[in-house]
Amino acid sequence: MQSQQQLNQQFAIDDQLYFERNTAGVVVANISNAFATLSLSTYGAQVLSYQPVGESEDVLFLSDKAVYGNGKAIRGGVPICWPWFSDNADNLSLAPHGFARNQSWDVAATKTNSDGSTEIRLALSHSDASLAVWPYEFKLVLDVVVGETLQMTLATENIGQQPFTITQALHTYFHVSDVQDISVIGLGGKRYLDKVTDFSEKSQQGNITVTDEVDRVYLQTPSTVTLSDPGFERDILITSTGNKTLVVWNPGPETVRQLSDIDSAAYKDFICLETANAVVDKVTIAAGQGHILTASYQIKKREQSERGGD
Repeated sequence: MQSQQQLNQQFAIDDQLYFERNTAGVVVANISNAFATLSLSTYGAQVLSYQPVGESEDVLFLSDKAVYGNGKAIRGGVPICWPWFSDNADNLSLAPHGFARNQSWDVAATKTNSDGSTEIRLALSHSDASLAVWPYEFKLVLDVVVGETLQMTLATENIGQQPFTITQALHTYFHVSDVQDISVIGLGGKRYLDKVTDFSEKSQQGNITVTDEVDRVYLQTPSTVTLSDPGFERDILITSTGNKTLVVWNPGPETVRQLSDIDSAAYKDFICLETANAVVDKVTIAAGQGHILTASYQIKKREQSERGGD
């Protein structure tokens, strides 16, 4: 495991990127440039915070009760669900959402790009522990670019001798002013599987609004959807490639009480819009081949953006 000192010696960038150990003992990369500030946990390769210059509120939600390390998932930010999303259909005793979010990743590179953006790359490979639950050899690489937008690229490479199949997600928790006041624009007319009603298939009528628990897998989704938040006076444009599904989740006031790592009132403060290959959107990767999943987040003040559906 790379130490904080080793990381700063090899990968720090003057006045732009440095590593520190948080109060839970996890090493975090902190980025600050002309565009935004961002923090990223090396445990789980998980972006924890992203705040563009001029924004008074973080784009991402992070629970005050989040647990760091010890095989636990961090509640908030952008967890990486891999190599399976939700339950493992072949072995229900395994932890939901895979093991990538519960492992320490290696920092592989950092750099300043010509446009002034800052880039960090983290990597995870198979180990004896991963092979014991998922018997495939792989290399997983996350590239995060902090510029005019936040760009995340998750690349899976099959370095073994046999094909494997994955489902996955960038399980993004967006910080909102009040979940009942926001809307998600761009999925009208799309079919979705509703987990709340045993994965029954339904069709979205108009924009998505949230009044109670929502847990849906949208099918054949467009490349861009918009999270419109009048309370924070901003729209978030979410653009993705490499996926056919998008997951929308909020636990609502009842289910949230079953979660020990989040305050019971905090369900109002976030909506998860997850760029995903989920459920029916399975990806089979041949030996020596790869797959790339990308998501980018662009913030626009509402007076500058289209207010479709308002």
